[in-house]
Amino acid sequence: MILIFGGAYQGKLEYARENHRFETVCDCSQGKEPDFHADVIYGIEGFVMECAKAGVSAKEYFESREGLWKDKILIITDTSQGVVPIDKTVRAFREMNGRTMMYLAEKADCVVRVFCGIGKVIKGEKEQ
Repeated sequence: MILIFGGAYQGKLEYARENHRFETVCDCSQGKEPDFHADVIYGIEGFVMECAKAGVSAKEYFESREGLWKDKILIITDTSQGVVPIDKTVRAFREMNGRTMMYLAEKADCVVRVFCGIGKVIKGEKEQ
């Protein structure tokens, strides 16, 4: 599995398109549950937000479905930077998103951080 992460609007999906071959993308940015039939699962943070609102663990969701995403490209926005939100649901989301990212990074063969459209491999080797 390849995990691509970075801040909002940093070109994560564009980076994936330029550096990897795939056909289908599942966009979860609006809270949609991941469709693991797609080659790329994008916007995982949207799904994590829905999990936080519902009080269920996104990390456990991915743990229980590990066999379905082991050969995929997963793309998630890093929400750990900035001022800590006052709203407790948003704080819970940020913590859950971080824990989910840590789990996925641990399981990934390759982890890439994208900043300003530039990818930096921080784990494994870049796969084409």
